[in-house]
Amino acid sequence: MSKVTIKVNDNGSFRITGDVELVDAEGNPFVTKPTFSLCRCGRSANAPFCDGSHKGVFESVVRAPKPSED
Repeated sequence: MSKVTIKVNDNGSFRITGDVELVDAEGNPFVTKPTFSLCRCGRSANAPFCDGSHKGVFESVVRAPKPSED
């Protein structure tokens, strides 16, 4: 199984890359490409996919914690 990468874009979407199946609450699959973006702001008219509606109105910058140097 290939590794899946989910990138949290600054002020934008989740960028998904890799072999992943995206399903709805009933288990029905969405048609996806090898790389696609999921909405994180709740404004997309094409949910769960990002349509760029976040631009200029959604601010969120998330960083992974840095490993502690014990």
